[in-house]
Amino acid sequence: MSGQKRQLSKRCVVLTGAGISAESGIQTFRDQNGLWENHRIEDVATPEGFARDPQLVQHFYNLRRAQLLSPAVQPNPAHIALAEFEKTFRGEFLLVTQNVDDLHERAGSHNLRHMHGELLKARCTHCSSIVPWQADIELLSPCPRCHRSGSLRPHIVWFGEMPLYMQEIYDALRQCDLFVSIGTSGHVYPAAGFVEQARAAGARTVELNLERSAANSFFDESYQGLASVMIPQFFAQVQHPGA
Repeated sequence: MSGQKRQLSKRCVVLTGAGISAESGIQTFRDQNGLWENHRIEDVATPEGFARDPQLVQHFYNLRRAQLLSPAVQPNPAHIALAEFEKTFRGEFLLVTQNVDDLHERAGSHNLRHMHGELLKARCTHCSSIVPWQADIELLSPCPRCHRSGSLRPHIVWFGEMPLYMQEIYDALRQCDLFVSIGTSGHVYPAAGFVEQARAAGARTVELNLERSAANSFFDESYQGLASVMIPQFFAQVQHPGA
């Protein structure tokens, strides 16, 4: 990648997945058997699972929230490189993440959309308020807005629910000239189909991943390696308009 020619970009969309946070110590939780921490996905990541056993689901996400807030989990050079690129880029930039952690924010990213929700927020099923939340959510935790007890759930998009900001994301993909996918598996839709939207718009499409994703064949370029190494290298070679 180091010998790659710099190419001009005016509108850039970046998609990040679990791979970018793995080097910060964030576990992906999902294994090849479709289990999250030895739980079936249907039990801890669907509205139906929450309705059946809210205590199990709250406990599962309480553990994830505690892990994210531990001092050992910090942004890595990949998060920092993206934040620095956004700060200096003179074109239009949108960072879309499938991750529910806040490592992009801690690194300094601003034009950021969490399409699968945010672990450090809670949502009220009664009044629909979304509020910052760092403590455990208990079964009878009251909503800070409507004060209804037992109505809070993690602000996470579960399987079977509509991801967030989709219209804004598709609008950006239709206008971008550079689309970069980082640390994604290519299995989870609609994010796995973003590369096709960008290709249809004529964008240059690039995959940066530890290994080739399931959507690899749709990318113009594909590079494998650690995100903390590849991302600073790649974005140092993206030329800004007017640069």
